[in-house]
Amino acid sequence: MCLTGVDYFSTLGYQPGIAALAAGVLSPMATLVLVSLTLFGALPVYRRVARESPDGGGSIAMFAKIMPHWSGKIFILVLLGFAATDFIITMTLSAADGAAHIAENPFTPHSWTDHRLLITLILLALLAAVFLKGFAEAIGIAVVLVAVYLSLNAVVAVVGLWHVFTAESRVIDWTHAMTTEHGNIWMMIAISLLVFPKLALGLSGFETGVAVMPLIKGQPGDTPAHPRGRIIGARKLLTTSALIMSVFLLVSSFITVVLIPEKDFEEGGPANGRALAYLAHEYLGNVFGSIYDISTIAILWFAGASAMAGLLNLVPRYLPRYGMAPEWARAVRPLVLVFAVIAFGITWYFDASVDAQGAAYATGVLVLITSAAIAVTVSAHRKGQRKAEIGFALVSLVFVYTTILNIFERPEGVQLASLFIIAIIVVSFASRVHRAFELRAITVTFTESAAKLIEEAARTGVIRIVAHDHDEREPTDYDRKELVQRWESHIPQTDSIVFLEVNVIDASDFSTDLVVTTADVDRHHVLVTDSAAVPNSIAAILFAIRERTGLQPHVYFEWSEGNPVLNLLKFLFVGEGEVAPVTREIIRRAEPNPADRPHVHVDS
Repeated sequence: MCLTGVDYFSTLGYQPGIAALAAGVLSPMATLVLVSLTLFGALPVYRRVARESPDGGGSIAMFAKIMPHWSGKIFILVLLGFAATDFIITMTLSAADGAAHIAENPFTPHSWTDHRLLITLILLALLAAVFLKGFAEAIGIAVVLVAVYLSLNAVVAVVGLWHVFTAESRVIDWTHAMTTEHGNIWMMIAISLLVFPKLALGLSGFETGVAVMPLIKGQPGDTPAHPRGRIIGARKLLTTSALIMSVFLLVSSFITVVLIPEKDFEEGGPANGRALAYLAHEYLGNVFGSIYDISTIAILWFAGASAMAGLLNLVPRYLPRYGMAPEWARAVRPLVLVFAVIAFGITWYFDASVDAQGAAYATGVLVLITSAAIAVTVSAHRKGQRKAEIGFALVSLVFVYTTILNIFERPEGVQLASLFIIAIIVVSFASRVHRAFELRAITVTFTESAAKLIEEAARTGVIRIVAHDHDEREPTDYDRKELVQRWESHIPQTDSIVFLEVNVIDASDFSTDLVVTTADVDRHHVLVTDSAAVPNSIAAILFAIRERTGLQPHVYFEWSEGNPVLNLLKFLFVGEGEVAPVTREIIRRAEPNPADRPHVHVDS
C-alpha cells in the first residue's frame, strides 16, 4: 500500500491548492464529488481489474487481450502515449511541487525563491542519476516515507479542524461566501460537478496499485492461473488506499479553503501548490513546518522515482513484444536518459508550474481510468454478467464525460499526450520495419508426429522442405506442387519431400512460440504451424531442423506474383508477401557463416 501511496498520497502536496483554485469556496463540495467517484466508480473498476489482470498488467493488458490484430496494437500504443503522459507529468509535477516547498520554506535563502525552475531541474537530474547508477525500488523506504508523511498530515488536519471549529466566524464567512457567490444548494452542486474534472489528480494511483500486484505474496494455494490470495490482497490494498485518501482529501479541502485567504492560492502565492504546508507553518510553527516540508519533498521525489520505475517497466513490457522498440530500448540507462531529457523539456515548457501541468496530468489519469472502466465493462459483457455490465457502463459514461470535458476545457493536456502518442507510433513502426528480418520465434517445438517425420526425412541424408501456401488441402494441389518442384529444382524421385505450411493468425504479433505439428494429405506429408509471419517462421523452423538433425535442410519456393514493393509492404503488415527472398535475407542475417546456412531454392 505504501509503495502505491508514494504516488497516490503524495498528491496531497498539491491537490488542496489545485482544488481551491478550480472550485474556490466550493472546493469541499467538489472534493466530495471526487471522493464519491473514487469510492463508487474508480475503486470498483480497479478491484475488477485486479481480478482480470493479476499479473500487474492493468487495464492496458486487458485491452491487449480484448483487441488483437493491428487495430488492437494501435489502440495499445495510444494508451501507452497517455500512460507516458501520466508518468512523465508525475515526475515533473512532483519535482515542481517539491521545488515550491523548498522555495517557500522560511529557512530557505530568499534568493532561491526566484529559481524554482532550476531547483526542479536539479531534482529531476538527481532522480535520473539514481536510476543511472542502479535503482532497486525499496518497499521499506516507501513504508517509512508514507508513514511519516501521513502522520504529519494527520497532525495538520487535526490542528486545522480545531482552529476551524474554535473560530466559528471563519465557518460563517465561508458559508456566507458560498451562498453569496453561488446562490442555492442546487447551483452549488451543479458547479461542483462541472469543476470536478479539474480535481481529477486526486484519482491518480490506481494504475500503480494494480501494477504492484506481482509483489503481493498471496496464499499457499495460489497458482499462476488462479492467484486468489494475490487478488484478495490487491483488493485490500486498493480499498485501504482509497479510504485513507478520501478522508484526507475531504478534510484538507475543507480546512484549507476555510483557513487560507483566497488570494494566497493564486500563482506565486504562499499557498500555491502547498496549501497543507502553509497551514503547518502558520499554526504549528516553522520548525514543524520545515519537517513537514522535508517529508513532502521526500515523498514527492519518491513519487517521481516510482513513476520512472513504472515507465521502465511499461515500455519494455509491450513495445518489444510488438517488435516496436529499438534495440537500445531493452537497456535501462538509455531509457532513463530519454525520459530525463523529456522531463527537462516539459519542465522548461511549463516553467516548473504545478498549476500549468495539472491539465496534462489530469488527462493522462482520466484516460487510463476511462479505459479501465470500458475494459471491465466489456469483460462483464463477455461473461454475461448483466448487472455488473450495467454498473460499469454507467461508471464508464461518467468518466468519458469527465475526460471529454477536461479535454475541451484544458486542451493543453491532450495536446501534450498527442505528442507522446505520435512519437511512440513513429518510433514503434520504424523499429518494426527495422526488426522485421529477425527470426521472431521465441521457441520452436515439434510435436511427436512432426519430430518423427523429420527424423524419417533425415535418414536419407538430405532434408527437402517445400513451402506451400494452401487454400484447401486437396491432394491434386500437392501433386502439382511436387511435380513442379522436382522438375524446376531437379529433385531426384528417390528423395522424399516434406511440405511446410505456415498459417498467419495475427500478423500484428511479433515474437511467437512456434508449435510444429503434422497433417497427412493422401500420400503427402505436411508440417504445419501457426505464426505471425510466414518467412520468419520458415527460417526459424529450418534452423530448428538443423539443430535437431545436424543436416542443412533445403527449402524450395516459387516466386511470388505481383509488385515487389507491394509484396514487401504485405510482408511487413500482413506477414506474407515476398516470402522467398525475405526468408533468404532472414537466414543470412541470423547465420553469419554461409556454410552453416540452410539452402534456399527458388524456381524460375
